[in-house]
Amino acid sequence: MNARKLPAPRKAHCSSCDAVCCRLTVVLQASDRIPDHLTTHTDNGLHVMAKDPEGWCVAMDGARMNCGIYETRPSVCRRFVMDGPYCRAVRTEHDERPTDSTALTPA
Repeated sequence: MNARKLPAPRKAHCSSCDAVCCRLTVVLQASDRIPDHLTTHTDNGLHVMAKDPEGWCVAMDGARMNCGIYETRPSVCRRFVMDGPYCRAVRTEHDERPTDSTALTPA
């Protein structure tokens, strides 16, 4: 039997990532101390981190590609493990989405 060796899965690292996690909805906890100007409420009343017009978390420093409030980031962000199972799942879902040009192609 001639078994093929599968390539090792690509490891995620924040320095080479599309920062997909910074586009997720971040629901804030009562214990989070985030300045009001960085937060909003959803139509369902959830207190969340605000997003910019392109869908990025407003705390994201686009020039440096890192969190501008890292030391005081929300608790859910503190629990988000780089290259952990949820990180890999979110990246896979993002990578498998059609690009804008694909989405606009007639069937």
